[in-house]
Amino acid sequence: MGLIYALGAYLSWGLVVPVHFRLLDAVSPWAIVAHRIAWSSLFVALLILGLRLASPGRGRARFVLHKRHGFLVLSAVIIAFNWSLYLWAVQHGQMLEASLGYFINPLVSVALGALVLGERLRPLQVGAVSLAGVGVGLAVLAAGTLPWVALTLAVTFAAYALIRKLVPIDPVLGFCAETFVLLPAALLYLGLGPDAAAPDPRQWALLVLTGVTTSVPLIWFAAAAARLKLSTLGLLQYLAPTCLLGLSVLVYGEALPPARILVFALIWIGLALYAFDAVRPGRAAVPAPRALAPKPGDCPG
Repeated sequence: MGLIYALGAYLSWGLVVPVHFRLLDAVSPWAIVAHRIAWSSLFVALLILGLRLASPGRGRARFVLHKRHGFLVLSAVIIAFNWSLYLWAVQHGQMLEASLGYFINPLVSVALGALVLGERLRPLQVGAVSLAGVGVGLAVLAAGTLPWVALTLAVTFAAYALIRKLVPIDPVLGFCAETFVLLPAALLYLGLGPDAAAPDPRQWALLVLTGVTTSVPLIWFAAAAARLKLSTLGLLQYLAPTCLLGLSVLVYGEALPPARILVFALIWIGLALYAFDAVRPGRAAVPAPRALAPKPGDCPG
């Protein structure tokens, strides 16, 4: 099931979400983030209510609060920043830059898995991460400046994935906690911010739908993070930027210069090396560190 959840999340982020947000070009990124938080709060509250009605045993499950749950505040802030920057990139014709960030992100996740979770890297995996580093270096040389949008998107989402991997909580409840942490700031912005004026009916409908199109993939992602190794989760993420790259060039007409093609090629080779190493026969599985594994009863049934 972890693989199915991951595929659903990444394909939604690569195809559904960017098209949805391009339809909201007339609305500022900050207003879209505020609306998506507000409507996501309503959506996830109704979802939890529905789950409890459908499965009374789940509704009576005891939720044990742990110190690690405090990290959900940090994960909420990180994902809100990631959303805002991604929206800014999409609305300012930088979908290609955003796709580069999400191409880099899987290998950042692999590196974090090694540094923080103790997931050992084999030689081919080290080569994959190194190729991604070379690709970023070439991007800097070609552009004459640091691709800050791409790197920031990559690092912030990898950090979010790491926190959700470490925090022992049901995926829906975790997303609910993150959303409600951000809700006061979102409502304050919608009431008093520069975008407080009511949008037209078409925009209203699209903004309300952000509650579904952004909540469901994040819940799926959290469910996948709880079931898969962080390195495996990072590898699967190449699906989203592949779709985003295709949209940016084939649908929205962004230019793909030769230097950037080389960068993408190096990162793709790195991903291919990692994929080959992950599926080749006879490879011994590396167990997850016991100290970081959730204890029985940490997550509600």
